[in-house]
Amino acid sequence: MTSAAAPHRPGPVGWPVRSAPDVLPVEGRPGPVGWFGSESGGESPSEDGESSEDDRVTDESISMLDARRRIRSVLDDAVGSTDGGGLDTPIMREAAQAVRVRNTSGDSTFPRPTHRRLITIANQKGGVGKTTSAVNLAVALSMHGLRVLVIDLDPQGNASTGFGVEHSSGTPSIYEVLVDGLPLDQAAVQVEQAPNLWCVPATIDLAGAEIELVSVVAREHRLRRAIAGYSNEVDYILVDCPPSLGLLTVNALVAGDEVLIPIQCEYYALEGLGQLLTNIDLIKSHLNGGLQVSTILLTMYDGRTKLADQVAQEVRNHFGDLVLDVVIPRSVRVSEAPGYGQSVMTYDPGSRGALTYFEAARELAERGSRLAPVTPREWV
Repeated sequence: MTSAAAPHRPGPVGWPVRSAPDVLPVEGRPGPVGWFGSESGGESPSEDGESSEDDRVTDESISMLDARRRIRSVLDDAVGSTDGGGLDTPIMREAAQAVRVRNTSGDSTFPRPTHRRLITIANQKGGVGKTTSAVNLAVALSMHGLRVLVIDLDPQGNASTGFGVEHSSGTPSIYEVLVDGLPLDQAAVQVEQAPNLWCVPATIDLAGAEIELVSVVAREHRLRRAIAGYSNEVDYILVDCPPSLGLLTVNALVAGDEVLIPIQCEYYALEGLGQLLTNIDLIKSHLNGGLQVSTILLTMYDGRTKLADQVAQEVRNHFGDLVLDVVIPRSVRVSEAPGYGQSVMTYDPGSRGALTYFEAARELAERGSRLAPVTPREWV
């Protein structure tokens, strides 16, 4: 069957029908005539003096460019300016980043906090980067001269996996600490990835701890008492919570002085945030008057989407200075590292994910050095 319509030769699949220039414009040199309609790379006016809708640069594209520039600025700040520094190739740049992150010489140190910081990392939504942030922040802090203890309070034991720590059933863990009263010192193990880093692992036995603690007197204070008896001197204690608001998370909030909330740059991550803040206020009113939300960390930022930029802006407008300046972008290396029992800081220290977590840890440490000294709380 033939068509009476004039023959039409389709363009290549996935490419626009209109022709594109053979040479793309580069910085410092104007593009060929026709690139965005003008020799200088700007918009071409239409016949009526106004630019057409297809050629107009939209607010969305500008926003995505700004996001990429912000992430790129993190790289520039970390390795310094490349002017005259010889870092003129991607390999040399990545090598400089890796040296800065690993700090193998020990010359770079983060400032110590004015007092021991006990930070609970919580968000009842799963998959927002709680465990990933706990692991990588802890390794980054310990690599730069600080002493860190991480308590894995999630029955899945993902933080223990990220540290390469044994957490099979029967291993001394946070379960024995909460249920049987095992001293925290006997459950904490040294992490090989970084000096001065300890982890209290979580086993699958922890899944039944909430049921077993129901009839225990002062069950919300079990973790708080265990930490009070911890004899090792550390600068930071990070508690990785499960993705729920159950008794385990309540124990972590009662024990903590501060709350760090990782927020994924997507809409669903904002929906449950109000409920989390309400629960924090309840615990502050009835169980732990010293608790405060001190840090918000934006994670899984995808600069290709307008939504990520909108969520980030809304969070900054609402929480202000609580939000860290550094934004953690989506990174394949961050996702690959736990499969090798490592953090991204040791798996690929030159990657964008490692560098942004390094910058986040540095900012966290700098804020801690400016905190007003506090008197130790009265433990029950």
